[in-house]
This record gives sequence, C-alpha cells and structure tokens, in this order.
Amino acid sequence: MRDPQTKIDPGEGSGKFASMSATESRLAWGIIGTGGIARTFAQGLAKSRTGKLVAVGSRQQATADTFAKEFGSIRAHGSYEKLLADPEVQAVYIATPHPSHAEWTIKAARAKKHILCEKPLTLNHPEAMIVVQEARENGVFLMEAFMYRCHPQTARLVELIREGAIGKVQLIKATLSFKALFHPEGRHFNNALGGGAIMDVGCYTTSISRLIAGAAQGLPFANPDRLTGVGVLHPETGTDLYSVATAQFPGEIVAQLSTGIVLNQDHGLQVFGSAGSITVPSPYLMAKEGGESVMFLQRDGAEKPEEIRVKTDDYLYALEADAVGDAVAQGKLESPFVSIDDTLGNMAALDAWRVSFRFYYKSELPSPAFPTVSRQPLRKRADAAMTYGSIDGVSIPMSRVVFGCDKQYEIPYAASMYDTFFERGGNVLDTAYVYGGGYPESMVGHWLRARGVRSQIVLIVKGAHSPLCTPEHLNSQLLESFERLQTDYADIYLMHRDNPAVPVGEFVDVLNEHYRAGRIRTFGGSNWTLKRLQEADAYAAKKGLRRMNCLSNSFSLARQAAPLWDGTLGIEEPEFQKWLVETKTALLPWASQARNFFTDAVQPGQGNDSALGRAHYSPDNFQRRERAYELARKKGVLPINIALAYVLHQPFQTFALIGPRTVSDLVRSMRGASVTLTPQEVRWLNLEE
Repeated sequence: MRDPQTKIDPGEGSGKFASMSATESRLAWGIIGTGGIARTFAQGLAKSRTGKLVAVGSRQQATADTFAKEFGSIRAHGSYEKLLADPEVQAVYIATPHPSHAEWTIKAARAKKHILCEKPLTLNHPEAMIVVQEARENGVFLMEAFMYRCHPQTARLVELIREGAIGKVQLIKATLSFKALFHPEGRHFNNALGGGAIMDVGCYTTSISRLIAGAAQGLPFANPDRLTGVGVLHPETGTDLYSVATAQFPGEIVAQLSTGIVLNQDHGLQVFGSAGSITVPSPYLMAKEGGESVMFLQRDGAEKPEEIRVKTDDYLYALEADAVGDAVAQGKLESPFVSIDDTLGNMAALDAWRVSFRFYYKSELPSPAFPTVSRQPLRKRADAAMTYGSIDGVSIPMSRVVFGCDKQYEIPYAASMYDTFFERGGNVLDTAYVYGGGYPESMVGHWLRARGVRSQIVLIVKGAHSPLCTPEHLNSQLLESFERLQTDYADIYLMHRDNPAVPVGEFVDVLNEHYRAGRIRTFGGSNWTLKRLQEADAYAAKKGLRRMNCLSNSFSLARQAAPLWDGTLGIEEPEFQKWLVETKTALLPWASQARNFFTDAVQPGQGNDSALGRAHYSPDNFQRRERAYELARKKGVLPINIALAYVLHQPFQTFALIGPRTVSDLVRSMRGASVTLTPQEVRWLNLEE
C-alpha cells in the first residue's frame, strides 16, 4: 500500500536529539499534563515499537506521583519545567488545555525536546506560526497529534481517492459531534480553557476534508479557497455550542463540516464523486486497541456497496507515537502524516470558521495585558542580526528594516508579527491612515500599549492620501491616527501622496507647525516627484523652515518599468539618486524586495498581466533575478535576502520597508539585513558590470 503522504519531504534534523542511530534505545518520552488524553496516549505508548515512557510532569507533585504509579517506574516531576529539564527525556507529548499548548511547545523546543502536541496545535493560526518558527530554529521535531492520520484506514481512504475509485471528488460531508452536560468550568465550555466544539472536535472535520481534497488532486492536503460558517454561542461562556461550515476547495470540491458539544450527530464521513461514494462510519477513532475497521465503497451502477476492511494489530495511539519515533530516527523534523504546513493550513481554516460568525476567545481580544505567545516578556534576542541607522530628528537608532503594518486586523496576528520583528532587532513600524479602514493602526496602538515599548519604537505615520491630500485633511487625519495608535507623536510623518494643485509651501508650513508643536519629530513625503521635493526644499530654505528630510518611494533591485499602483513613484532616474546623496535625504523604499519577484513564485513568461508583471517583468529584470539567485547560492542565503541587501548597500541612506504575511516569511526576509555586499557585487547585480 502506498504512503498517502509521499509528496511531503520533511527537512533534516539539526537539534541535539534530532536523530537516533539504530543502536540507540527507543525514543524516551515525557508527558506534560495528566488528564484523560495523557493517560490515553500513555496506554498507547506502552504498545509502541519505537518509544518508551520515562517521565511525567504535572503542576502538582501528588498528581504526578499518582500518574507515575499507574504507568510503572517512571519519574514524576512536580512541574512542567522540571520535566523539560530532565536530561533523559528526548520527546514530549503535550496534553495540557488548548490555550497553553503554544507556551509549552515553545518551552519544549527551547529545551531541545522533540514535540507531539495534542490537537489543536495552538489556539489560533498566529500562535501556530510562532510555535513552528521556534521548532524550526531549535532543530526539533514537531507534529500535531491527529492520531487518525497515522492509521492504515486513513491511508487506504486516501489511496481509494487517488485511484479514482469514485471518480472526481465533488462533495465531502464530515461530522463530529457529541452531547456533553453543561459545566461552565469544564474544558468543553470554559472560554479560558479554549472550550467549544470547533477547536475540540470540529478540527477533525476540517483536517479530514483538507486531506481528502488534497488527495483528489494528488497532493498531501489542500487548503480551502473559501470557508464560511454559522454557529450558536453559549450566552454565558461565549464558546460555540454547535456550528456548520461550508468550504470550497480548488478542483470544484465542496465540503460540509458539522460539529457540536451539545447534540449527538452522526460521526461519519461521506465522500461523493462523479462515479460513486465512500462512507466511513468511524473516520477518527477506529480500532483504538487494534482490530478491524470498515469503509463502504458504493460505485455507480452497483447493487450494493463494497466493504473495504482494514485490519491492524497496532493500537491507535501507538501508531501515532511510532510516526514520531520513525521520523526522529530518520533525522526528520516533521512527519509525512501531519506535516507542519498541513497543521498551519488547518489552523488557518479553523480561524476562518470561527471568525465567520465572530467567535473569539476572550484571550484573543485586545487588552493592556495581552501576552506574548511564549508568555515571556518581550525583549530583543541576543542573536538578533540587525543593522541600524539614523535620521535627523529621530532620537533612537533605527533598524534598517522597516515593518509595513497594513494588513493586520486582529491582535493575535498583529502581535505575532510585531513581536517577532521586535525580538529580531526591528524597531521601525510603518503605518498609514488609509490602511484597512484604520484597523491596522489600531492594532499597532493596542500592541504598543500591551508591550509598553513606545519609547523603543520608531513610528512612521502616513496621511493625506489622494484624493484627500490637503493641509486640512493632513491635520485631521494625523490627530485621528494618534487616537488609533494611542500615542501623541509620530517619530516620522510622511505625506502619503502629493497634490500638485496645492502650492508646496502650504504643505511645508503645516508640517513645520506640527514639528514645532512636538507632534512629529521629522517629516517627508511618499510618492513625490523630484521636482516637487526640490520646490519644497527651496521654500523651506527661503522661509528658514525645516526641510523634508526623508522620502518613501519605490526602489528595489528590480527596475520599475510601470507603477505598481496609480499614483506611486520610484526613484529610477540617476538625477533623483544623486539628489538623495547630495541632500542626505533618507530613503524608506516600499516594495524593497520587489514583492515576490525574487522568489520561486515568479516564473518567466507567466503573470505578465498582473501588477507585479507590469512593473517588473522585463528581460533586464529577469537577468538581475538570475544574478541574485547566483549570488544567493554563493553566500548561502535566499535571493530575497540579496535583493534586500542590495537596497541597503546604496550610496544614499536607506531603510527598507517589507510586508511579509507570515512569521516564517518575516524571519526569512529580515536575514537580508545581515548580508554584506561589496560595491562590485552591487554594480554586478544591477548589470553595471
């Protein structure tokens, strides 16, 4: 039988316990938590061929002692920290309530322990991004504990789908629901414990529908193009009681997902195709202690369904433990059964389901005490590799990489990105009045308040975007931005656009008024022409006023042949660049990495009608791209790192704006700040040599 996940290629291990030789003993496990699922896993682990239980950790010594006595001669630790400090423990199973998964997964990764974390991996996708980054950077294995993925029934189901047993997959119906007695402090209903149906059991329906939709296309999994849901929330706890979602996948595949914790529903799975259907009575908890499970294949035209029986002598949770043990023994950092990208996709889908009917946990809402994912104070990492510069008027050194805050609409996502940026040495945030109806500015404000780092952050505020580009709108928008940002000053203020119909002196006057009042420390323009900047300089000199000493136009290694958006401008002309050098005007270029141009997402000859294609798809730019790839291979970095380094190695001072959407992309992009280029390499990249 084929491995249903053969297209995944997990990375090689590099951590302290990244791999085991054939001569070493079985993988030594510790369990964090002593609840029901911890006991279930311990029972399965006892039947594992690759692992053994050596320790348990609890918040109370007596509870740990009771658990240890139940499962033989294992060490009992009276705290989770002590278990992670146990030198014999190589891998941990995290069985705590959902909201603490992220914290203890991060701590386990930093302790160099391999990790199997109970589903869902975290409370939401932003937390999951942080957890994944920590596991990768510490070189440890990470897997989300969807035990059904490791069972041969699931492998056979995927095989049937890929073989076309029911033709083209069209509809998936997945249900998992049960009826629990209401107990407001119990984990099923308690908001603080991550209660509710979607996170507890709806995650299974989402997971299996994504698995099947992927198998139908020859992929390990698929992410929905769209997922919307409706549900009923408990009036007291605010957790979801029952809910239904509809997901649309590539390939014209639709899924219906249903879950609940206050009503019994059919727990089965049905997959309908153009030539038949498959019914799985027990898709998630099959043959728990070994034995036979059954599926029914109904082919069009057949009188009755075929029984597809799958037998195994292995315990369900032993199979899960062995999936970890096998991967670790092979030096891999993730499993082909539940890959890291698979988990991230599932977390994003669960977020979409909850957000579609405005179901949030209280811990996800903005508050002055909103914690970091690790639950540790925010601080710059000792290994942060960042370079810094200065702009006259700004009181602290500025990171040469600037984070563009334009798509962060909820505090968990915003905080995950801003925390990561800050920890790695970034301290300049770029905001704008027009972004996202004000939500991104508000998220920055909530984050600044929760973290208490306003004095350590250089805040760029932009306003007066077309068509509201007048001195009057500049004034009103600036004050509104301050309310959103929960601050009373901007370190740098940039006019987002210019309005040639307004005499430039009127803009210089109003900017100087705010400067003298202490509301802005310095100022400049974004998407301004050289001519208007020179006129502004002349006016300021004549009146004895402060000049516009910074500019935010487009600039990257990829020459801009056409504007990405209406009204945007670059600095392509040599005269413009010469003026920047002569006037010591700092450039804060947006699209500093030419968006995706220096990644594998771009293919020559494709996407020429896109904004990116119109701006950058030209023979000379593709030659620059080839050189960036070549130099990246020589230096052992990514092409986008070379592209960013090119911007930072100009004769005029630059601070590169970036806009990554995920934690991993942010970390990858920031590495460009530590790449050194020689003047000759800069010229060669730009086809000057």
